[in-house]
Amino acid sequence: QVQLVESGGGLVQAGGSLRLSCAASGRTFSNYAMGWFRQAPGKEREFVLSISWSGGSTYYADSVKGRFTISRDKAKNTVYLQMNSLKPEDTAVYYCAAAGPFRLGFPDDEYGYWGQGTQVTVSS
Repeated sequence: QVQLVESGGGLVQAGGSLRLSCAASGRTFSNYAMGWFRQAPGKEREFVLSISWSGGSTYYADSVKGRFTISRDKAKNTVYLQMNSLKPEDTAVYYCAAAGPFRLGFPDDEYGYWGQGTQVTVSS
């Protein structure tokens, strides 16, 4: 059974940091692009950032540029989302997703695998 499991969410004060992890099981995602999306209450899910299957390209939503970074450890089949300088408007459920194989991870790529999400709450 293929699974993407996010962890690391929680409550943090504005200006703080969190690191989310997405661990994959059931298959290897080493040749898949990996992305992070989020959905705030009452809003549609939106793209946050992604990394290509090779790790050579990354894409960021304007709202998180300079604050969030994505990385992956292929040996651990895990992708990370480092979030710094968090703002209350970053509050959302964060989902990781996989697109592939051999996709670049554009925001509108077809992400066929999704995790269950992890809640991030930023207090002001």
